[in-house]
Amino acid sequence: MGEKNLGLASRVRPALRSFVPYDPAFSPCRVNLSANENTHEMPAEYVGAVRAALAATPLNRYPDPMANALRDALAERHSVGRGSVVVGNGGDEVLFNLLLAFGGPGRSLVTCPPDFSEYALFAQMTETPHVTVPRDAEDFSVDADALVAAARGAALVIVTSPNNPTGNLLDRALVERLLDETDALVLVDEAYVEFAPPGSSVVDLVAARPRLVVLRTLSKAFGMAGVRAGYLVADPAVVDVLASVRQIYSVDVLAQAAALAAVTHRDALAPVVADVTSERERLSAGLAALPGVRVWPSAGNFVLVRVPGAHRVWERLRDEHSVLVRDFSSTPGLGDCLRISVGTRGENDVLLDALATLTREEA
Repeated sequence: MGEKNLGLASRVRPALRSFVPYDPAFSPCRVNLSANENTHEMPAEYVGAVRAALAATPLNRYPDPMANALRDALAERHSVGRGSVVVGNGGDEVLFNLLLAFGGPGRSLVTCPPDFSEYALFAQMTETPHVTVPRDAEDFSVDADALVAAARGAALVIVTSPNNPTGNLLDRALVERLLDETDALVLVDEAYVEFAPPGSSVVDLVAARPRLVVLRTLSKAFGMAGVRAGYLVADPAVVDVLASVRQIYSVDVLAQAAALAAVTHRDALAPVVADVTSERERLSAGLAALPGVRVWPSAGNFVLVRVPGAHRVWERLRDEHSVLVRDFSSTPGLGDCLRISVGTRGENDVLLDALATLTREEA
């Protein structure tokens, strides 16, 4: 038989033909500050509870499709009913499902880049028209009037607070304006809100605002990036729609058990979060003291910095010092920018020493 030619280029849906596999540019390094993971040591009580839950979990049965025990714990955390919570395989899954259910051709999404790249990716996957309202080039603030104007004709708006990768919070009043002056579903991505000052979340508005959806994750403050557990808090009618389009059994039994133990013992994390935020301020001050480096204020567990010759610095950090950060220098609006996750004190010191050497040499 002759060689088969599948003609895949013509078989793939047109909207997906330009897609390439997601590449976070990971390289094995002694210090990895590239992915906004929580590298701080977790309290023994917390770790013990998670390990015990995993050890007690049988693997021969399918998981609860809706993760109801976890939903109950999350609902208690946010003072809502179970029907207001839907759990997914990381925040990515619930984001995708939101666009799958409420987006699509003729139903536009509005975002404010630079922000999380998955928003644009999922819009393209679901063939959802994507309208952008770029952030201010100087301080990355959102033009409230422009955003509200764009949202008036949209099906969905996604705003991020704290914003990844810029670190700034969204004004609560702007969220309320979007709900008051448009008909869009408004998702506020609060993946990093545990690191922000008290009162930064808008999740308390969900009960009275049926078009407000809030995204949370256990990947950051909870230190469970490898578990893949994220969730939305929303009106029960929105949750019902998302439940109808989700992948069955997408949150496995181990993820549900670990996440439930983590949420149940969340109070033990307070010292960890305090240590991360303290290190964030120390790291920011150390970076700002380096020649030619600009640091933006951040309410997340990362900082955005502008470094002359950022891509070359990123390569040298990786290759000569075995330190990995995230290179955003080719992202529109983020020329010469690197995003640095807040590590432990020792990790941050290694990064600061290496960057001090490179900025002197590159000057």
